[in-house]
Amino acid sequence: MSDIAADQLFLGRQPILDREQRLHAYELLFRDGACNAANVTDGLTASATVVANAFSELSLGDALGTSRAFINVDLEFLFNDVIELLPPHSVVLEILETVPPTEGVIARCRTLKNAGFMLALDDFIQFGTEYAELVSIVDIIKVDIQPLNPLELAQLVAKLRPCGKQLLAEKVDSRERMEECLQLGFSLFQGYYFAKPTILAGKKMEHSLLLLTKLFGLLLADAETAELEKTLKQAPDLIINLLRMTNSVSAGSSRTITSLSQAITLLGRRQLERWLQLLVFTSGKQSGIANPLLLMAATRARLMELLAEKLHPGKLASADHAFMVGIMSLMPALTGLPMAEIIAPLGLANSVKDALTTGEGELGYMLEITKSCETGDPHQLGQNLQKLPGLGIKAINHAQTQALQWANNINQ
Repeated sequence: MSDIAADQLFLGRQPILDREQRLHAYELLFRDGACNAANVTDGLTASATVVANAFSELSLGDALGTSRAFINVDLEFLFNDVIELLPPHSVVLEILETVPPTEGVIARCRTLKNAGFMLALDDFIQFGTEYAELVSIVDIIKVDIQPLNPLELAQLVAKLRPCGKQLLAEKVDSRERMEECLQLGFSLFQGYYFAKPTILAGKKMEHSLLLLTKLFGLLLADAETAELEKTLKQAPDLIINLLRMTNSVSAGSSRTITSLSQAITLLGRRQLERWLQLLVFTSGKQSGIANPLLLMAATRARLMELLAEKLHPGKLASADHAFMVGIMSLMPALTGLPMAEIIAPLGLANSVKDALTTGEGELGYMLEITKSCETGDPHQLGQNLQKLPGLGIKAINHAQTQALQWANNINQ
């Protein structure tokens, strides 16, 4: 990763959900591009600069839309003037557990609060009297539920409840713990559980009535296939159904499906119209992309499409394959079925299958890059960038911001 300079930003993100499991915010995970503190002469300045640049050069404020960004703040960064360059309406300053509740820290937090910033305390596991004044200032308390048994968690919540603060349960890793936190009154949630297949297993995917109506209108107006494809890309949950339908219609054919436009052509407009009519009639309510996993799938797909365009300018087939891998990669979480079972009847290209099942090939490496962008893992990112030397940190940052903006527009 020699091309990565200390002033470059590596951005990861993790969704924060509300009680209805709707997207509320993202925790943004910033890393300096060097991925090695020993190579950075002034790590504080580098970190502070890239965080500020994220909202200027990368336009993350636009990408986040109405969702705020939780940003980790250590002791040094808390007192750095760069923090005041961040847009208060777009961020939550997450005070790390390593920051002591000294008089200076409390005074600085009051100053930031008066400047319009929302504040959160991170990894809260016990409420000592020394934290009383700091707790009174912040807006959100992030409780690390992992080391706490049910009794300890209930006792902590009982102490915090009179403070009137919003409680966020972090490191939620199971349905049982999720339900436990719901009963205790937590309003926000974050953790690995929300990316597991069990979250939506057995639930019918509901489709946006507005989007279905738009597609139906395009068909009636005899719109170009490219316009139909563009609209379908806004609905990750519809794409897998379209592929299944196309495979049924073209059973026995030796052709493999490499793009949405090909699937539309193979299915035929009359069949597509009937399919949409059926979905409109059976759609219970408008839901669609608001599902956080669908939003993540759409962002992944768009990011991979943009990276493919960077690697292979002008090659539409490459971009189509990349988008398909990104969309399909979260289908196990959306359907509760194993990947092999999902893709078996879909007639996908071998390169797409390999990426989804083994992680091999250029598309597989690209998928791993998108995952490392989500988790904030610089080591994994570095390993995969070595396999795809045509990509660099700056290209990934800009592509990720574009993907977030695109997905945010869909959500609105």
